[in-house]
Amino acid sequence: MISTVTAITTTVTTTQVMAFSIIAVIALIAFLALKEILSSEADNNKRIGSFIKSSNVAIVPLLLVFVAVVAYKVVTIL
Repeated sequence: MISTVTAITTTVTTTQVMAFSIIAVIALIAFLALKEILSSEADNNKRIGSFIKSSNVAIVPLLLVFVAVVAYKVVTIL
């Protein structure tokens, strides 16, 4: 049996990367604000406490994207 492999290339422009990074930063701010607001209710409600503990699953990757965006901006300016 002969199999063929087709390579698909996707071109992403700098404009698209910056648009997606803005979305990631807004999501990071929203998650951090939500975590801070709900932290006062964590002792009263177990579901909220569980959400706060598991929200790091979303916050850490978004924080890494934020650091990458800042580093990219610093490198392009210098």
